[in-house]
Amino acid sequence: MPSRPRAPWPLVALFTAGYLAAYLLPTLVGSLSTGLGLTPARAGLVGSALLLSSATAGFTLAARVERYGQRRLARLGLTLAVAGYGCAALTAYVAPVVAGAVVGGFGSGTATAVAAAGFAGRRDPHRASTLGLLSVSATAGALYLTLPHLGGGHALPFASIALVAAAVWPATARLESGHDTGGARRAAAPLPRARSGAVLAGAMVCWSLAQNALWGVSGRIGLDQAGLSEVAVGAVFAAALGAGLLGVLGAGALGARLGRAVPIGAGTVLIAGCIALSSAAEDLASFATGEILWNTCYPVVLSYVIGLAASLDPRGRWAVLVGSASSLGVACGPVTGSVLSERAGYPGMGLVLAALLLLLAVPMTAVALHTSGRPLVPGAVRRRGGAPAAVVAAAAAPAAALAPQLGAPEQPVAEIPVASAPAAAARRSYGLAESTASTESEEPKSYASTSAR
Repeated sequence: MPSRPRAPWPLVALFTAGYLAAYLLPTLVGSLSTGLGLTPARAGLVGSALLLSSATAGFTLAARVERYGQRRLARLGLTLAVAGYGCAALTAYVAPVVAGAVVGGFGSGTATAVAAAGFAGRRDPHRASTLGLLSVSATAGALYLTLPHLGGGHALPFASIALVAAAVWPATARLESGHDTGGARRAAAPLPRARSGAVLAGAMVCWSLAQNALWGVSGRIGLDQAGLSEVAVGAVFAAALGAGLLGVLGAGALGARLGRAVPIGAGTVLIAGCIALSSAAEDLASFATGEILWNTCYPVVLSYVIGLAASLDPRGRWAVLVGSASSLGVACGPVTGSVLSERAGYPGMGLVLAALLLLLAVPMTAVALHTSGRPLVPGAVRRRGGAPAAVVAAAAAPAAALAPQLGAPEQPVAEIPVASAPAAAARRSYGLAESTASTESEEPKSYASTSAR
C-alpha cells in the first residue's frame, strides 16, 4: 500500500527560509548603503550577486534533488545560509560581507530548490505553493515592521535571515531521506514538455525582471516624483505587504476553479496596468493605489505560475528551473529599473515595463492552456462516445471522483475492433447446444464439424 503523504509544513518552512532573502532585498541593499557606506550602485550589485548565486544553485540542483535526497540538500542549504549570512552580519568589511552574501545566497537557492521539488510532488502543487508564499510574505512583513525599531546597520537584516534558516533546521527531520528507490535513475530522463517548460522559464526571467525593476525604484518614485515623506512611503509599503497577504489568501481560496490560464493571463495584464499607474504617480492616492493593487496581484499570479511549473514535471525539475529563472530576473531587475528611469523617466519606465508584461502574457497563457488540456464541458462526453468516454475520463481522475469533473483533461477513446464469428457458424453452435437429445455416435461428428469451421 502507498505510504501516507507527508505534511506540507516542512516544505513550507524550507521555502520561507530560502525565499526570504529575495523579499528582504530592498532592506539588504539599503542597509549596505547606509551601514557600510557603499554607493547605491555597488550596494545593488551586492544584492544582485546574492540573487545570482541563488539562481545558480537552482539551475545546478534542478535534476539532483532525488539523487541526493531532500533532507541532505535541505540541511546543506540551511547550513550555507546560516554560515554565509551570519558571517556577513558579524563583519564590517566589504569583502567578507560580499562573500557571505554569495555563500548565503547559494544556501537560499538550495533550500528553495528542495522546497520547489517537494511542492511538485504534492497532490495539489498550487495549494502548497500558496502556503509557502503566505508564510514568506508574513515573515517578511513582520521583519519590515520590526527591523526599523531595532537600529540601523547591515547586521540586522543578514542576521534575521540567518536566524530564520536556523529555526527551520528541525523541520528537515520530516523530509525524505533520499534512499534510492529507482527514482534517482529515472530523474536523469529527458525533461517532459521541454518546449512548454523552456517558454515558461524564459518568460519568467522577463516577468520577474519587470516586477523587481519597479520594486527597486518604488521608494524613489514616492519620494521624488510623488513628493511623499519617508514615513508616508513606509506606510504605503506596509499596506502593500498586507495586501499581498490578502492576495495569497485569495489565491488559496480560489484554487483551481478558474484553471491556470485565466489567473496568469488576466493577472499579468492587471499587473501591467498597476505598474503604469504607480510609475506615473504624482500624489499619495495614485501612488498608494498602484503599489497596493500591484502587491495584491503579484503573489496571486506567482502562485499559479509555480503551480503550472510543478505540473510540467512531477519530479519538480521544471519547478526548480522556473524558480531559478525567476531569481535571475529578480537579480537583474534593480539595474534595469535604474537604467530605464534615468533614460526615459519614471513614467516612461512604467510604459516600457507594462508593454513587456502585456507581451509576456501571451506565451504564459498559451503554456497554461496547452499543458492543462481542453476542459471537459457538459455534453462533450456524449459527443465523444457516450458511456465509454465517461468511463475513461473518470478513470483518469482521483479514485474518489464518481463522474468526470469539469475542467479535467478530456481523454481520447480508442476504438477496439472485435471480430465476430460468421452467422452460419454461430447458428451451428447453437444447433450443437440443442442436440443434447441426439445419440452418442452423432456427438463426435458434430464437435468435429464445428471445430473445423
